[in-house]
Amino acid sequence: MSNILSVDGLNVHYGLFQAVFDISFEVAKDEAICLLGSNGSGKTSTLKGVLGALDQTKGTIKFMGQDISGMTADQITALGMIYIPEGRELFPNMTVLENLELGAITTNARRLFRQSLEFSYDLFPILADRHKQLAGTLSGGQQQMVAIARGLISRPKLLMLDEPSLGLAPVVVEQVYKALQRILESGTPLVLVEQHIYHALNLCTRGYVLQSGKIAQSGSRDNLLASPSLKSNYLGSN
Repeated sequence: MSNILSVDGLNVHYGLFQAVFDISFEVAKDEAICLLGSNGSGKTSTLKGVLGALDQTKGTIKFMGQDISGMTADQITALGMIYIPEGRELFPNMTVLENLELGAITTNARRLFRQSLEFSYDLFPILADRHKQLAGTLSGGQQQMVAIARGLISRPKLLMLDEPSLGLAPVVVEQVYKALQRILESGTPLVLVEQHIYHALNLCTRGYVLQSGKIAQSGSRDNLLASPSLKSNYLGSN
């Protein structure tokens, strides 16, 4: 199994505060993996450390075989690692289409913009219907669709999503995860940060459970779903 991302012994700091301790994980070129855990467990800090958006004080990160440790977020994004943040971070006074156009950040993405746009509209037909509507007037679920589509416009080699189901109605969560399944099947590997563990593990082949900035548990989808500790700590109310 060939890996597109390998993280070894990652430590991440916010200034003097250490948020991530010696985390290691990998992502194959054809799979989705998830980082699970409660709020404050270090999931988002891990993604931002990998992306170069937070201080990486120790560890090695390889992306497509290249050592990207110490690179800036702009440099890593240009290589094709695309991050969709929690909260979507759209431009509310710009139209849906204008927000999507901002995803074409490289020459290749601009060249293939129409093709990417057609795929995005096929995933989320409502965006085609509302391409002239201001993003700030959309529902939360529709805004999440715009955020995912904007990430796809960037032609990612790896797509990382931070809490894609947060605050969404159950029917919209189903729509988003069906789209993520299609994105995975189209050849784009995924890394998910999620609290909605059932949906995440139904999509992902493997998962890593974080606690206090450390990996407390890891394993295949089936092993994690059968884990008594995971059930008691995270699945009891689902």
